[in-house]
Amino acid sequence: MATHNFPFSIAYADTDAGGIVYHGRYIEIAERARMNWLRGFAHVGDDVGFVVRELAVRYIAPLKLGDDFIVESDITKVGAASIDIAQKFVKDGVVCAIITLTAAYIGADMRPKRIPDEIAARLA
Repeated sequence: MATHNFPFSIAYADTDAGGIVYHGRYIEIAERARMNWLRGFAHVGDDVGFVVRELAVRYIAPLKLGDDFIVESDITKVGAASIDIAQKFVKDGVVCAIITLTAAYIGADMRPKRIPDEIAARLA
């Protein structure tokens, strides 16, 4: 699957008193980017779909009030029941943060299950 680019602009509500993006907002913005990217094929039938199982954030350079940037999302690994994703926050060619995560595929019983073949084919 090709890199998904999600443009975003930092608003006042995203920042702390110093005008720097609050650390927790990176996770919320990354979630919006993933939902936009995986919309339409992230679940099948009664399955719930992908849920984040593990997540790590590396902050490199601060984003500030008024900054425009792109979240670049890539699948780095497809397993039988999970996918690994890397999401880079890129402003003017500079990587400001990187979120890496594992998302498990779960069924309606809230237990991990094999990714359905039709979804796995689109993720490959």
